[in-house]
Amino acid sequence: MFLSVFDLFKIGIGPSSSHTMGPMTAARRFLDEVAGDDWPRPAGTKVGRLGASLHGSLAYTGIGHGSDRAVILGLAGETPTTVDPDKSDAQIETIKADKRVSPPGHPSYRFDPAVDLVLDRKTPLPGHANGMTFYAYDTDDHLILRRVYYSVGGGFVVSEEELQRMKGRSAKAGGPRVPYPFADAAEMLKMAERSGLSIAEMKRANEETQMPREELDAGLDAIWSAMRGCIERGLAQEGIMPGGLKVRRRAKMLHQKMEEEWRQNRPNPLLANDWLSVYAMAVNEENAAGGRVVTAPTNGAAGTLPAVLRYWLHFHPEADQPSIRDFLLTAAAVGGIIKTNASISGAEVGCQGEVGSASAMAAAGLCAVMGGTPEQVENAAEIALEHHLGMTCDPVGGLVQVPCIERNALGAVKAVTAASLAVKGDGKHFVPLDAAIETMRQTGLDMSEKYKETSLGGLAVNVVEC
Repeated sequence: MFLSVFDLFKIGIGPSSSHTMGPMTAARRFLDEVAGDDWPRPAGTKVGRLGASLHGSLAYTGIGHGSDRAVILGLAGETPTTVDPDKSDAQIETIKADKRVSPPGHPSYRFDPAVDLVLDRKTPLPGHANGMTFYAYDTDDHLILRRVYYSVGGGFVVSEEELQRMKGRSAKAGGPRVPYPFADAAEMLKMAERSGLSIAEMKRANEETQMPREELDAGLDAIWSAMRGCIERGLAQEGIMPGGLKVRRRAKMLHQKMEEEWRQNRPNPLLANDWLSVYAMAVNEENAAGGRVVTAPTNGAAGTLPAVLRYWLHFHPEADQPSIRDFLLTAAAVGGIIKTNASISGAEVGCQGEVGSASAMAAAGLCAVMGGTPEQVENAAEIALEHHLGMTCDPVGGLVQVPCIERNALGAVKAVTAASLAVKGDGKHFVPLDAAIETMRQTGLDMSEKYKETSLGGLAVNVVEC
């Protein structure tokens, strides 16, 4: 199934793609349905009140991930790409005080977040761990519309009906026709061998069936610009991150120390690892604070890939703008295979699907721009993913701070190591990437729900509360 590079890399806000961006998008979709004519209602019936309930992982860690705030903003007409993080607090407080939402193009609806937004931990929805139900009532408070949506990772949202269609369809079916329709890594390598093209070139050919080259390049440049901007903001900020854990930002302080070492030309055998770590931490500190980030492929894993790309620009003099685009295209090709055949959702398979996928994507992108063959690129992705298998998602307090921020730093280090190992080899290796992806899927199925973004196990319950 074709997944665009812009499906995997989406500009939005923190702290979570599945728990913040997804609920906001779902709420906005519900607004569009309310305003539409595709649902039956008696003539003259008007919508007077809205309601919503969050289920599964969204209910357990929704407060820490800002899911409640996202629903409120979505029902007010905001989207992840347009919402202003600096104004959202005041916007939410006004809605809570007025007990109404007034989205553009709609009448004002009654909506009291204290009553009409429920975190239901007792009633999981069958389709996915991240389920949401939205309700519309008439002016006499009779239910007239109910819709279920699922946030399936990386900001992707599907309705109940769409999810059923997806489950009934082969991964190799559906979507637009493209010249290189690889659904797994084995197909990708066969197509690369037959065509003589790199993975980035095949991905580009697929993308250019949907848009002209100039638009594709401009979009890729905008993605990197947003990633780079997030790194810079993270390196400039300090203080305590929101949420109550009192975790202090460290990226600025570490960056200043490293710049001082750089100026003094002090020998540092861990120099590259240090820069990788601080870049990743800068992004994830911004994400934890609700800032503007790019899903890569999720918000919880948003720092790994930008850190590796910034490392490429920092340490490799041959790095240029075309190589940035090739990096992103290659990473997206691998990310699409992982999402199609397993998952990028922490609530579904644990953090192996988030930071593990991000590390594999970054390793593939770096190996490609370092001159790796398609076989070496596939090897790099496999090494990185294999050594994240079994990783749980156990955020302390339901916040993407501990262990998420440092976990991205280590994911970046693993990605660079994997790319280096692969590019020095000949591409032949024992475990295929497809086997690692299938193992991740099976491991996710076997993993206890305690370790899948519910904060009911692991570090989330074993760290003494501050």
